[in-house]
Amino acid sequence: MSSTPPRHTSTPPLGALANLPPERRPNLPSVDDDDEPSPRLPPRVRRELIVFGVLLLFGLIGVPLLIWVGGNRVLGPYVHGQNLHAGPLALLQDFFLGLVHGSAVFWVVALGPAALLLLVRLLIVLVRAVPPVGGDEPPAGPTRRPR
Repeated sequence: MSSTPPRHTSTPPLGALANLPPERRPNLPSVDDDDEPSPRLPPRVRRELIVFGVLLLFGLIGVPLLIWVGGNRVLGPYVHGQNLHAGPLALLQDFFLGLVHGSAVFWVVALGPAALLLLVRLLIVLVRAVPPVGGDEPPAGPTRRPR
């Protein structure tokens, strides 16, 4: 048994609510309600997410292709099963298959650029935190000659 087809009317889906008396209308937020600001990420967090997203994309696509180029030049063509001249897309296919299977080596390659950036940033923080040699002396500033 089939149901009746929907009625085609010119009123929008919630247009019928406008005809209700005010006491029966549901409390719907208006579209241009500017009382509460929209949730936004701080600029620094947004920048960090973009940087790490780009590094993750580079680790997923760029690094395997660079590995293929280096291996192709040094070791010879990439062999994929019976195909003796498989190209970079065959290597990417095997790489993504290794990621799906959870192989740690493939994940190290994929997350390598982001991890390298984190290590460089950690090194910079540690170098800045170490006091200079001869730590008791105040830093030398500009000297004034008496007049």
